[in-house]
Amino acid sequence: MVRWIKLFSEFVKLHIALSATLTVAVGFVLSRGNISRELIFPCLSLFILACGSCGLNQYQDRIIDSLMERTRGRPIPSGRISPPVALFCAIGMILSGLALFLYGTPSASVILALFALAWYNGVYTYLKRRTALAPVPGSIIGMVPPAIGWISGGGGFLDTGFWGLAIFLFLWQVPHFWLFALDHADDYEKAGLPSLKRLFSADRVRDIISIWILATACVCFCMPLFLLVRMLPVHLLLITASLWLLHGTCFTLKSNRHGTSCKMAFRRLNLYVLSVLLLLSVDTLANSETVPVSGILAMVWR
Repeated sequence: MVRWIKLFSEFVKLHIALSATLTVAVGFVLSRGNISRELIFPCLSLFILACGSCGLNQYQDRIIDSLMERTRGRPIPSGRISPPVALFCAIGMILSGLALFLYGTPSASVILALFALAWYNGVYTYLKRRTALAPVPGSIIGMVPPAIGWISGGGGFLDTGFWGLAIFLFLWQVPHFWLFALDHADDYEKAGLPSLKRLFSADRVRDIISIWILATACVCFCMPLFLLVRMLPVHLLLITASLWLLHGTCFTLKSNRHGTSCKMAFRRLNLYVLSVLLLLSVDTLANSETVPVSGILAMVWR
């Protein structure tokens, strides 16, 4: 049983599906202002769709994965799942996720889900084999899950808060992808994938990544302008977290020439984003008239 669970989590890239589902939940909470049962359908729908989309991506990249040391042990290249079975399972999860979207979420969410599927498994998967700059358009995908959550929570695309959240998550993903690719540059080149090192010098690559990280922190500084932060302590914590990020990534990348700097910056950047999403949610729930903070634990317990 444990072996099958491990196989499933590897095939659907469970960490990616869960991360996307988390941003759906955050988008919903920031839009609605509270936690309600209506959160279940968009989260469950997106999770299943994301699992299917990641599974389909593994089917699409099975040849490339077999050439890289890091991905050689994935379910398809290792032979634990045959390509036809992988494709069948992926399509099954995609159709199930779309069916749930049709049943329990607004029509705009269905359109967004289809767009994300087409963009990730179509546009981005094509571009990443041809240019090292693919993460820039590819990061548009990261704006879709919070958009689904926001719309499901009753918000609109023109809401200031939505764009603050969406832009923040878009900007974060670009250095997230590039730091990971830089840390595994040799593996990528072995598989014939484009590398940033072929476009720019190592110092220039670090400068570019630092600029994207700085832009991410600047958007976080401006969260009150997007009407996503009302409490001064939360804003101060966001500023503190952003300064911690800049000190631990940009300065480290500039001063440390070893590969470990990329890995450290990657982990710090991910922890930073998780902290920001948590703080934004806490601020919203603390100001909710429907579900006060003191009543959240009681609601979860019931």
